[in-house]
Amino acid sequence: MVLEGNTPLVCASCVSREMDGIGNTMQKKAAELERLAEVLVTGEQLRLRLHEAKVIKDRRHHLRTYPNCFVAKELIDWLIEHKEASDRDTAIKIMQKLLDQSIIHHVCDEHREFKDMKLFYRFRKDDGTFPLDSEAKVFMRGQRIYEKLMNTENNLLQTREEENVSFERTLVASEFIDWLLQEGEMATREETEQLGRRLLEHGIIQHVTNKHHFVDGPLLFQFRMNFRRRRRLIELLHERGRSIPESHDSPFCLRKQNSDGGNTSFLSVSPTKEIKVAVGVRRSSMSSSCGSSGYYSSSPTLSSSPPVLCNPKSVLKRQVSPEELQTPGGPFIKKTFTIVGDAVGWGFVVRGSKPCHIQAVDPGGPAAAAGMKVCQFVVSVNGLNVLCQDYRTVSSLILNGPRTIVMEVMEEV
Repeated sequence: MVLEGNTPLVCASCVSREMDGIGNTMQKKAAELERLAEVLVTGEQLRLRLHEAKVIKDRRHHLRTYPNCFVAKELIDWLIEHKEASDRDTAIKIMQKLLDQSIIHHVCDEHREFKDMKLFYRFRKDDGTFPLDSEAKVFMRGQRIYEKLMNTENNLLQTREEENVSFERTLVASEFIDWLLQEGEMATREETEQLGRRLLEHGIIQHVTNKHHFVDGPLLFQFRMNFRRRRRLIELLHERGRSIPESHDSPFCLRKQNSDGGNTSFLSVSPTKEIKVAVGVRRSSMSSSCGSSGYYSSSPTLSSSPPVLCNPKSVLKRQVSPEELQTPGGPFIKKTFTIVGDAVGWGFVVRGSKPCHIQAVDPGGPAAAAGMKVCQFVVSVNGLNVLCQDYRTVSSLILNGPRTIVMEVMEEV
């Protein structure tokens, strides 16, 4: 149908479908770039760890000194020792992934394959040969902005509502632009808006409902990437989304270390203090997901012990309401735990909703050391009340937060 003046009449549903198509294409591209960013961040975290462990150092061969390099064979030993790989073949595949992405290279560029030999390799960031293409520059810019935002006292990140849904740690686009200009990241609002668009297109930030591109206005955005999350190297070999699957209880449950085939549930540890700080030291944890017959580890096992069945049945004897937990003089006491996650997590499973509860605790993990026990109800995470949230929301809140979490729980007397 055509209106006067030969102006076509556009169907509203057609426009909606077209916008949805653009949005889906944008999200797909952002997801692809985000996977690249994860490889870059994982590689950088490994580089820093190897420097700290003195695995990277100056080495001599045939009267020549090769600065800031590592020996492939020694690195593979280190990866297995630190539970980053279950065997030498897996370690080689991990390092080959970094080599393919130009994060590491042979010091003389004579080998395009990572070999389990006494060969010298080096991180390109240590010798200034890292290819700073446009994508890498955006990722590095996004990481610097993220760290600056987290390390600066401000009120930019807040819980806000969009379409009657509450979203944690959101940024108002216009306020974010004001802050970036104040920090000297860009000279004009137009340039800053373009920076925001690039951050979104590269999967670093996203609109809370994925319906809008970045514009200078009142729209809400969140950081899609948590640059501070400690990556496991095994993640490089698995293409998977960062969102928590429907089958997951929580990403924090760790493999039980001593499986005797009998009791397959996790144990709890009695606390010695009501408030206590614990730093985790174990290095062999894994996520748990729901299988056809229970809750199993979804990641490849990183030691000789098999994955352990975690009781899929709720540990609660009865469900309680948020009102019952908060009733003055009720049979519940509040406890506070400060838990410092180790390289692979915090060591517990949350389950349920309104309120969610502690379903399982790894006896060798940071949460158990802090005094967390099964059947406790989660009241708040880092000061945010979660009594009326489900486990997916609580899990996401912890995953996207700092390594150190402060949790309030209610425990039945």
